[in-house]
Amino acid sequence: MVGLVLVSHSSAIAEGTAELLRHMAGEVEVAAVGGDTDGALGTDPERIKEAIEGLDADEVLVFMDIGSAVLSAETVLDVLEPEHKQKVRLVDAPFVEGAFAAAVLASTGADADECTEAAEEARTELKLYNEE
Repeated sequence: MVGLVLVSHSSAIAEGTAELLRHMAGEVEVAAVGGDTDGALGTDPERIKEAIEGLDADEVLVFMDIGSAVLSAETVLDVLEPEHKQKVRLVDAPFVEGAFAAAVLASTGADADECTEAAEEARTELKLYNEE
């Protein structure tokens, strides 16, 4: 089973995205990690690490919103124990759309490769279509 960790500078963005995924994808494990240790905007590597280690998943996809969220996730990846590190993948995809695509596919039993591919494809999906 694939689980997702959502790392955002904003607790509201992380929690709101997690709520959307849980509603649309059902049984997929999703952990939201938003804000710094004081609840302000920022990131917290220790909470990211705890979220990754706390998921009951065979594979973990980590989605990051911007800048230092990526740096924090990379830092965590460097310090994870081998049994956790081997199942974690940082995903370079749009935060909401990519996580949504990955979660919905994960709910069907897809593996991390398939979920990552779907997340990355979300980058090119049109939202508006020209009717001409």
